[in-house]
Amino acid sequence: MTISPAPRFPLGEIVATPAALGALDKEGKAPSELLSRHATGDWGDVCSADCQANEHAVHEGTRILSVYELSSVVAIWIITEADRSSTCLLLPEAY
Repeated sequence: MTISPAPRFPLGEIVATPAALGALDKEGKAPSELLSRHATGDWGDVCSADCQANEHAVHEGTRILSVYELSSVVAIWIITEADRSSTCLLLPEAY
């Protein structure tokens, strides 16, 4: 994983599901905090295969997935589309 002080790719239009925003609010987390981590290459709580896939995706222009566990039962997924047109914050069950 390569974490950069500057964004490593464009996020495009940022959207979020109401459930994801509610979970973030309940945990006292700002969406911008997780979006910053995602854009700089901190993929959060993904497995090593997904980490490697994200590193490849940054250079090859495919989909990027980050996972941030807010609690033992709640995680937020952030997905940036392959064409970098949009980034979505959502709960895993909404995928």
